[in-house]
Amino acid sequence: MKMFLKNAGLVLAIVFTAITAQSQTSGSTVMVGGEAMFPKKNIIENAVNSKAHTTLVAAVKAAGLVETLQGKGPFTVFAPVNDAFENLPAGTVETLLKPESKATLTKVLTYHVVSGKYDFKAIAAMLKKGVKTLKTVSGGTLTFMMNGARNIVVKDENGNTANITTYDVYQSNGVIHSIDAVLLPKM
Repeated sequence: MKMFLKNAGLVLAIVFTAITAQSQTSGSTVMVGGEAMFPKKNIIENAVNSKAHTTLVAAVKAAGLVETLQGKGPFTVFAPVNDAFENLPAGTVETLLKPESKATLTKVLTYHVVSGKYDFKAIAAMLKKGVKTLKTVSGGTLTFMMNGARNIVVKDENGNTANITTYDVYQSNGVIHSIDAVLLPKM
């Protein structure tokens, strides 16, 4: 069993290194949600093709943020995958998607967006200098921590954490990082 786990860890490390190396080249495509993400397309043009982000795309449309995220930017988006939304308490997503919840939905979504282009290298350099937080478009704060040499964890204002599962998906107007949890601002 130990040998299997050791080999599985080695395979994961090799795959992660290959994905990271591929995505760090801003001219290459990266696979997210089973679809290619093209660096010449904007955040929305790419996100609508990701099968792993259909809930996020529906929420962005419901909040009326499509035009904003198609803007010049640059933006860094910490994009929760569908499973992250499914792990919220029952009924949360449905409630947020209601027209009367648009202000709350907008605040939650813009809490996942930072002005500027922060790829893995930029966030790691920021942490090395002792800077651990970034302001979100919603006015909140995200805190970043290294978890090992190649993993960054994002913490919201409530103490909840999300792992970045796919790094450096470059867009014409910024960069996307897929995360495994929905981050929530103080309400």
